[in-house]
Amino acid sequence: MRAKLEVLALVLGFIGLIGTITVTALPMWRVSAFIGANLIVMEELWEGLWMNCYRQADIKMQCKVYDSLLILPSELQAARGFMCVSIVLVVISLIITGCGTKKSNCCGDNMRSKNITLAIGGSFFLLSFLTTIIPVSWVGHTIISRFYNPNVVDSQKRELGEALFIGWGTSGILLITGIILLLRYCKRSSKDEEPYSDAYLMAATDIKKEESVHLERKPSSFYKTQEYV
Repeated sequence: MRAKLEVLALVLGFIGLIGTITVTALPMWRVSAFIGANLIVMEELWEGLWMNCYRQADIKMQCKVYDSLLILPSELQAARGFMCVSIVLVVISLIITGCGTKKSNCCGDNMRSKNITLAIGGSFFLLSFLTTIIPVSWVGHTIISRFYNPNVVDSQKRELGEALFIGWGTSGILLITGIILLLRYCKRSSKDEEPYSDAYLMAATDIKKEESVHLERKPSSFYKTQEYV
């Protein structure tokens, strides 16, 4: 059961890696809203971190990579950087977690080093959770606030894209993975400390026995007078 939790954490970590790569690559972060005059123009616009795509009725989709980073709004610029950092963090987390499992050959038989490695891997997964959920929630909040803003033209309003929902699900998987690894670290470290505490108590009792003074029993003066009589 203990090894199964570590394997489960690795599997969830790989799923989180696939999810972060998918969210970063998908162009469906912001999707055009079919409201008002947009209902007549049968054209769908997808806006992502790297490109935007146009799709019209009975016409194939056409995508174009952004010519410059500066043309993107601030939330998409920040999301691009956050998601790239998130992918790197998940890769590092998987490598560190693989080294911290009990069946790995890293760190030899030193369980204390493996426990510390496992805790570091869980901490990196929690960091990747933050770097994933922050840009996704930021973009989602901006879309919703602009959608209900009466000063924004209907043609400029957008809806939540599929990439945002995948991002929220991926961030939840990364959070669960980090929690599992940190719980495993707490259980493993507490069990490894038990034999050390027992050995310390045994050594302490031995020291007390060595330091104790053995007093010989001497005959009393009354006993000596009885011998002479």
